[in-house]
Amino acid sequence: MSLPLIITDCDEVLLHMVVPLRDWLDAEHGIHFDFHTQGFGDALRHKESGKLVEQALIWTLLTAFFEKEMHRQTPISGAMEAMDRLSEIADIVVLTNIGEAQHGLRVAQLKSHGLDRPVFWNRGGKGPKLAEIVAAYQPSVTLFIDDLGENHASVADHAPDVWRLHFVGEPQIAPQIPACATAHARIDDWPTAETWIRDRIAQGPAVGAASLSPIQDGV
Repeated sequence: MSLPLIITDCDEVLLHMVVPLRDWLDAEHGIHFDFHTQGFGDALRHKESGKLVEQALIWTLLTAFFEKEMHRQTPISGAMEAMDRLSEIADIVVLTNIGEAQHGLRVAQLKSHGLDRPVFWNRGGKGPKLAEIVAAYQPSVTLFIDDLGENHASVADHAPDVWRLHFVGEPQIAPQIPACATAHARIDDWPTAETWIRDRIAQGPAVGAASLSPIQDGV
């Protein structure tokens, strides 16, 4: 029988992203990133004028960050250690919403932090790409980890028998992000998450599983 499969996001699950992005935007571009505002379109303002950053410039800046500044990203506490332990019982792959041109940079970045696993790039909802990965691996049970609710909704539509863990590892933004209704659980720390993942793997596929407690104790 095939091993279980863990499909994990990268930013805010394995590595911090918004804090190093905020610090870079402030220091190098005179842009303030407001964590209390949802969505990049309303959260970024030019410090000098107070005006919102133009949409086209936002994407230019994000691309520049992922092409030249990923060295600023550091691991979420406990993430790499948990991945190492979980690799003893499951295959692990990374499914990250990053452009094809930045794919090799992400692979190298994760290797520099000790995570040498297959990395798949994606744009938009992750459900279709996840379904392709599951079809290729044919795992006994699959578990998906991501910080964005829209990705959990997409996976729920395309692969409903996959366990879905809503994980936001950046403490500066986690309190502002509500638990995702289409995930089976919300956990924001790796010790608790690792226990939950092991329990779900032992339980088997999530066929017909009701949503579990949206906020786990201690989060």
